[in-house]
Amino acid sequence: MNRTVAGRLKGQSEKERIRMIRTEEIPGLPQAFQERMKTVLGEQWEAFRRSYEQPPKQGLRVNTLKGDAGRLLDYGLFGLRPVPWAENGFYYEQGERPGRHPFHEAGVYYIQEPSAMAVAGLLEVRPGERVLDLCAAPGGKTTQIAAAMKGEGLLISNEIHGGRARILSQNVERLGIRNCLVINETPEALSLRFPGFFHRILVDAPCSGEGMFRKDPQSRAQWSVENVKLCAGRQREILDCASRMLMPGGRLVYSTCTFSPEEDEETAKEFLLAHPEFEEKSSLRIWPHLSEGEGHFAAVFEKAGERDSAEPVRQQKGIPEKKLPKEYLAFAEQTLHREEPFPLRYLTFGEHLYLFPDQMPDLAGLKVLRPGLELGEAKKNRFEPAHALALALKPEETPQCIRLPLDGQEIFRYLHGETIAAQSAKGWCLVCAEGYSLGWGKAGNGQLKNHYPKGLRWN
Repeated sequence: MNRTVAGRLKGQSEKERIRMIRTEEIPGLPQAFQERMKTVLGEQWEAFRRSYEQPPKQGLRVNTLKGDAGRLLDYGLFGLRPVPWAENGFYYEQGERPGRHPFHEAGVYYIQEPSAMAVAGLLEVRPGERVLDLCAAPGGKTTQIAAAMKGEGLLISNEIHGGRARILSQNVERLGIRNCLVINETPEALSLRFPGFFHRILVDAPCSGEGMFRKDPQSRAQWSVENVKLCAGRQREILDCASRMLMPGGRLVYSTCTFSPEEDEETAKEFLLAHPEFEEKSSLRIWPHLSEGEGHFAAVFEKAGERDSAEPVRQQKGIPEKKLPKEYLAFAEQTLHREEPFPLRYLTFGEHLYLFPDQMPDLAGLKVLRPGLELGEAKKNRFEPAHALALALKPEETPQCIRLPLDGQEIFRYLHGETIAAQSAKGWCLVCAEGYSLGWGKAGNGQLKNHYPKGLRWN
């Protein structure tokens, strides 16, 4: 117990000492943080303190690139109930494990803290726009933006830390996103490359993480007053970079998962003072004692000027269709419907073939993890389709689809990497969990050879 609090308890009755301890302290949280929050919250401090006696709420958001929320609700899974500020967001019951379900592997939903679902909608993204998620890992807000874009336009998702960028890339793949590039660069490098290029930018900035203290004990140990100040300084630098990449008339959303005014309202104020061409349109705060979610802050800025007056950037040149690998053309002839579900914009990246989105800039000199949708790799006399392609396809986009019901054993055998029956099929087949694409298999002699990636197989 803090010495100051202990001194104040001397001479009090046992009942009064218990009351003062409960009122003054949240066990396990830095005392300096608690003193700051008492000043910020005033009379609401006690309600805020009591919220830490409750377990954090857990949520998932339906990936509408795969299907609508009603379709998932029909299965009656996980005790779902709506998150009020997120159209396709749901709370799930304590004890449920949606991360250990075939629909999770198929990218039907993304497990996301409920308050975090409030931010991406503030961008008001429209299909066909150019959008940047500047601090994107692990991918919750990127995947939410991608759903709003409906596969149209260009989404660049950036993460400065290499390991986190790989996790971001994996989540983009799992949710079947076709029009997203994943980049591992600094905000400064991108601001030099893309002046005035984007219609909308999200800056979900690195912060002191105070809003996650209830669900993430590790973030408590890393907190300090000094770190709050360091975070605020870095946030202003990132916002400055973002401001240069937004076209006139564009929208910028700044968000954190902290309560700190230095990182939230004061950072927004400093940004407006430094950039008079911007106007703050709205802001929000989500408090754990006033809603079913953790702490979150967001501010919405708009840049003055005529929209769509983007500065030109060099565009990516693709491979002409006539120069595509013959192995891929043979695969597409057999496995994809003749009216191919993709725009014809191809490029090679290493040994792999990709489809890149419309309006894609030249990526030369950038650290790129995913330059679009991976189709696969041409090998000697055959084409090996990518897992990303399977997850991006819908059953109706291929003539060979094997649907595995949830109430049978074959779907779990497939996820474990085992061979399953395929009586009438031959060649590459899209394997689906019910009606959701899950991975590839190759059929022959009544059996389906399993091509579910070894690194993803269930133990």
